[in-house]
Amino acid sequence: MKFETFQAGRWVPQYQYKSFSPVTVNREWSWEDPQINTLLERASRALAELDAFTLIVPDVDLFIQMHITKEANNSSRIEGTQTEMDEAVLDSSQLAPEKRDDWQEVQNYVQAINEAVEELEHLPLSNRLLKHTHAILMQGVRGEHKSPGEFRISQNWIGGSSLADAAFIPPHPDEVPALMGDLELFWHNDNVSVPELIRIAISHYQFETIHPFLDGNGRIGRLLIALYLVSKGLLRKPSLYLSDFFERNRASYYDALTRVRMSNDMVHWVKFFLSAIIETAGKGKATFEGILALRQQMDHLAFGYGKRAENVQKLLKHLYRRPAVTAGQVSDLLGVTHQTASALLNKMVEDNMLSEITGYQRNRIFVFERYMQLFRS
Repeated sequence: MKFETFQAGRWVPQYQYKSFSPVTVNREWSWEDPQINTLLERASRALAELDAFTLIVPDVDLFIQMHITKEANNSSRIEGTQTEMDEAVLDSSQLAPEKRDDWQEVQNYVQAINEAVEELEHLPLSNRLLKHTHAILMQGVRGEHKSPGEFRISQNWIGGSSLADAAFIPPHPDEVPALMGDLELFWHNDNVSVPELIRIAISHYQFETIHPFLDGNGRIGRLLIALYLVSKGLLRKPSLYLSDFFERNRASYYDALTRVRMSNDMVHWVKFFLSAIIETAGKGKATFEGILALRQQMDHLAFGYGKRAENVQKLLKHLYRRPAVTAGQVSDLLGVTHQTASALLNKMVEDNMLSEITGYQRNRIFVFERYMQLFRS
């Protein structure tokens, strides 16, 4: 099917509303627009350069966790949560009670990503995996009563307060199993010659159009992108997430998806998606470069701590994964007294390695601010 002659689907009359029934996607795809070829080449190169850093950066898994935390926070913000990146790295007990529900949604997303990526080591990308990931995402938060881990068996909608004033009504629930089955076949169909980045561009559009779950479709659909890239070997580690780009360009993102459904404009969507890959991969590469430079500076400073250098290095390794600590946590981590932990933290604040963010005399929280800054948009 050519992008230029693509017909997205049809509107199907239901009781007092019309749902959108998208065409299946498991087929050959082609295009005439030469700009897509140029963008595809640039996106592939940018992705390969980003992936190379996972081989260059020592202990890269430490830093991947912060990429995942940033993605969880940005993707959840698109859906309306108010958690900031600085709050996402704290413990629940360190937050005001009114912020804890949103914080928990972000933590669920972190867990969902980590478990899904781990599952990919011995299972292919599948609807079964997406359902399991969705169940983790929805546990104990808004949406926990909306069939977590199961495709919907009732009609949902996007925008508006009901079906009567909805901005978009996805396919009838009876169509969901077949449409999702077709999408899964498309991921693994070796008999069609479609570049992987084009496949995942089409797949993300199709997933969001099907809207197979009652809640959490946006987050699972965006996570699908990272899972696909890892499962196909385009990334060794889950180091690229598009939610930051989609959040900063939210109106353009929704408009590009809508243009496919309403105007059959797959060309515009694919260009938008490839541009997102190019920009995000470039920013990811810059983040890794910043991590390498910062780590070199921290190692140099740690060397000056003499007998305490080993403890500083151990603490830094922890902070690269979770960049906020208390003296009690450091005491447990290093096996030292609370007083010794506090003295070490105070010294690291003096040396501009850490920042204390509460201003209290007790229950103080120390943040690896220079590291956090690398992950702020």
